[in-house]
Amino acid sequence: VQLQASGGGLVQAGGSLRLSCVASGRTFSVMGWFRQAPGKEREFVANIFRSGVGASYAGSVKGRFTISRDNAKNTVYLQMNSLKPEDTAVYYCAAKMGTGEYDYWGQGTQVTVSS
Repeated sequence: VQLQASGGGLVQAGGSLRLSCVASGRTFSVMGWFRQAPGKEREFVANIFRSGVGASYAGSVKGRFTISRDNAKNTVYLQMNSLKPEDTAVYYCAAKMGTGEYDYWGQGTQVTVSS
């Protein structure tokens, strides 16, 4: 099983980026995004169920980020709009089959937002 994240980059504040994460090897019930800024602990950003219903977001990104998934492509996306410098972090995709801890993690993709 592998999770391959992509789409990170450098963007100015107020800009947008879309992250993608392709899962290979199996289909997961829940896929999500986390991020880790320098000197900080990894934090939850958003997740989504296989049905596409009931996405959850961290308060700091609600209204600016949108998570979605394409089950045919086994891919989860994170559309990030109105980016702020405090969104700068390495973003990781993760996946799990049910409740509990995430079982699989991608390699991370760097997002840098300049002011």
